[in-house]
Amino acid sequence: MHHIILDCETDFDGWRTAARALVLNDVPPDKVTWSVRNHGHELSDDAQAPLEAPHGTFNVPAKFVELAKTAILHRDAERFALLYRLLWRLRRDHDLLDVADDPDVARIHAMAKAVHHEARRMRTSIRFREIGREHNSHFVAWFEPQHHVVELAAPFFASRFADMPWSILTPDVCAHWDGHAVSITPGISEAETPAGNRLEEIWQRHYAAIFNPARCAAKKTRNLPEASTIKPTSESVTPPEPAMVRHAAESLNRLREEAADCRACHLYEHATQTVFGEGPQSAQVVLVGEQPGDKEDLAGKPFVGPAGLMLNRALDEAGIDRKKVYVTNAVKHFKFLARGKIRLHQKPNTPEIKACRQWYERELASIKPDLVVAMGATAAQCVFNKLTPIGKNRGRLIDLDEGVKALVTVHPSYLLRLPDEDAKAREYQRFVEDLKIAAELLRKRAHAAA
Repeated sequence: MHHIILDCETDFDGWRTAARALVLNDVPPDKVTWSVRNHGHELSDDAQAPLEAPHGTFNVPAKFVELAKTAILHRDAERFALLYRLLWRLRRDHDLLDVADDPDVARIHAMAKAVHHEARRMRTSIRFREIGREHNSHFVAWFEPQHHVVELAAPFFASRFADMPWSILTPDVCAHWDGHAVSITPGISEAETPAGNRLEEIWQRHYAAIFNPARCAAKKTRNLPEASTIKPTSESVTPPEPAMVRHAAESLNRLREEAADCRACHLYEHATQTVFGEGPQSAQVVLVGEQPGDKEDLAGKPFVGPAGLMLNRALDEAGIDRKKVYVTNAVKHFKFLARGKIRLHQKPNTPEIKACRQWYERELASIKPDLVVAMGATAAQCVFNKLTPIGKNRGRLIDLDEGVKALVTVHPSYLLRLPDEDAKAREYQRFVEDLKIAAELLRKRAHAAA
């Protein structure tokens, strides 16, 4: 029997070295046990030291390595054994990971998904408390991770909050940023965390004013400093919808939950969260923007910033109720260039648009609208799946598949960027006229259905 002791819970390099030696020595999975140092595990009398790797090599798919690096961050005590069992099988079946209904494959993918989900939850729920004042201030947050994601998520915080010294304290390990590099220290108990002051009070006042407890389960808010202000009340619970409506809503909700863990391109690495579409399942019109901006990235909702206000105004003038349309973006993560505290918008490129198009396609299939309005060049490229000039296609209805029409126009942010007020007024009116084409189509469809 071979008993392998790893240095820590996330010791991927140690696992890989030991696993390679074991495989090359033809040691089957049922002859190996795995544990972590300082967990009270002692070598039994018949345990053997890890074998030296003999001469030789073998290859496994690159995606297994990436999958293993993520899954090893899960808290499941059997993850080391599961990974070794997969490695042992992959040596003989190189395509094993493509067998989705294989129990080992399904389990390891579920572990990796849970880790990614927890890292995203950490990025969205961390609230820093300011300790000290001015030059002596330091920002501290407490977090209780369900999996070992602190080191995985730390680079995001280093990028997002590069201009302030911070510490994220957890029972597992603690991450610290001094403005130059991230350092990791042992974990601590919550009782050892320093007391917060004015910054935490601001957060709590803000959430007490806007938070709807019916929208979030307690287990999802326990890491927030404002959690003490969240008090479930019977009045806040939304009554159940009719069965047919609930089933329809679940379709988009299911897509939204799945998209929250999207890793189809690299943009998720620095964005705060996926910004999915919003609106009724029964919408006749789908408005497609380009990508979420800074405010959308933080709020997790599309078109809530200055461009969203411009869009709301134009929709109102065109006679379209925003509450009755579905609003989404071609790209669901914020692409930006950091300049201190400022995040400058960057235009998505073609690979990023193509990687995200699956979500647009699935949103459209779920809603089945009469009209899609593509706002901006990126949106037009997504809708038509090719580069589509706005000027040549603007102001007319274009046929898509299955009787759906498309309308091409500018993005509201284009209007905000125009420096000349007269030009801005003219282009705004053109934008409203484009939306009136959509309103007229809706009126005709409604009349025909009457």
